[in-house]
Amino acid sequence: MTEPTSHEVLINGLTCHFLRWGDDSRPAVLLLHGLRSYAHTWEQVARAVSSTHAVVAPDFRGRGDSSWDPGRDYFTNAYVEDIEKLVASLGLTRFGIIGHSMGGTVGYAFAARHPDQVTALVVEDIGPGSSTDTAGADRILRELRGTPRSFDSLGAVRAYWRDLRPGITDEALRSRIEHTVRPGGDGRWEWKLDMAGIAAARCGGDPAGPVDLWACVDALRCPTLVLRGARSDFLPVSVCREMADRQPLLRWAEIPEAGHYAHDDNPAEFLRLVTGFLAGVSR
Repeated sequence: MTEPTSHEVLINGLTCHFLRWGDDSRPAVLLLHGLRSYAHTWEQVARAVSSTHAVVAPDFRGRGDSSWDPGRDYFTNAYVEDIEKLVASLGLTRFGIIGHSMGGTVGYAFAARHPDQVTALVVEDIGPGSSTDTAGADRILRELRGTPRSFDSLGAVRAYWRDLRPGITDEALRSRIEHTVRPGGDGRWEWKLDMAGIAAARCGGDPAGPVDLWACVDALRCPTLVLRGARSDFLPVSVCREMADRQPLLRWAEIPEAGHYAHDDNPAEFLRLVTGFLAGVSR
């Protein structure tokens, strides 16, 4: 199966939309997207991984076709609780996780909290300190504070994403335009994701405090692959090395010609590393 099926489930009072690929009898893998992203960002990855796995990709609350949260609880603990309820509703007890950026944080936290459930973890371009102590963290805050409320044309949407991500492939850019905006009532194009709420949460900080990703890394009990974009301003090489030094189950690799969105910028190398890792774990 190369095309996904679309599903919804009510979780914590909100509609959670998710996509599925592949044969449900195969080992399961969850694909968890980043801060300003959506389930469909994983289409190319899901098509490849679904040849050997059953793939589930949710839209986190406030994104894609999932409900916006009126309380703007766009923080890690809420996302982890949503995933806990999603996998329970699907009857999944053992599965791998592939997470990008924010989705990677959720992956670290979920795997640390539920070591008996996670069989393998792939984290794309995030680690301890990424969201607070890097040039990439500062960049994302600037971008969120300067985000337009709407656009007068799809051309303006295209220019916006191209400016933020000059290395984006044409396919990834088309996907981002399709899944991040929708026609507004005034003839303009508005955000499909709750950009204002997400920005307020990210810029204001988690009331519970930042997630201790070092503690999560130390608690991992599954094979873990951390992938860093070679041009990343978000995940320093020094952090990758320290994670591998202190966690024997973790290894890392660098993806050339890629920034923070490695699965978009260099999909061929991203897929080569991910599929090879998953094949090794399943042996």
